[in-house]
Amino acid sequence: MDHSSHGTGHEHHTGHATGHENHAGHGEHAGHAGHTDHVDHSSHSAHAGHAMNQGATVPWSMAIQATLHCLLGCAIGEVLGMVLGTAFGLHNAATVVLSIALAFVFGYALTMRGVLRAGVDWRSAVKVALAADTVSIAVMELLDNTVMVTVPGAMDAGLTSGLFWGALAFSLLVAFIVTTPVNRWMISRGKGHAVVHQYH
Repeated sequence: MDHSSHGTGHEHHTGHATGHENHAGHGEHAGHAGHTDHVDHSSHSAHAGHAMNQGATVPWSMAIQATLHCLLGCAIGEVLGMVLGTAFGLHNAATVVLSIALAFVFGYALTMRGVLRAGVDWRSAVKVALAADTVSIAVMELLDNTVMVTVPGAMDAGLTSGLFWGALAFSLLVAFIVTTPVNRWMISRGKGHAVVHQYH
């Protein structure tokens, strides 16, 4: 047997195995690089999601939902204040003050109820409600009370009058339309109802 030929074949086989290992190592290296790129891509996506959460572009649906939430509390307080003021024959100014006070009370109460359910303590819930609703309620109350006072005879029409209830409904509609873009602007800057979202 020609031992030199056998040795050459053996060396060829060894070289082939070494090349195969090098090729496998190259594949592992490429896979590792691809994995790194994937991690970087995931990090980038998370960062983009965080920027979206900061409200760079706030959907109108979010602003509408926040305004409706605020409007519910305002409407309860507003209607109750107007009803009580009219029933007890209070002066228009006293009725407006009562309505505004009750609107803030019920507006804050609705927000606090949701926050307290999330396990937040009472003091923290008060702070969240103040931060979330103060500006929104203030804008709503300014608008709807201005409408009620401006509509001739609405404040003195009485609880059985269509003018009273029509003017009240119209005032709340105006308040909703104007306050919605205000809430959207505040949420986009991490204020207003943006501080409540983490508790939902």
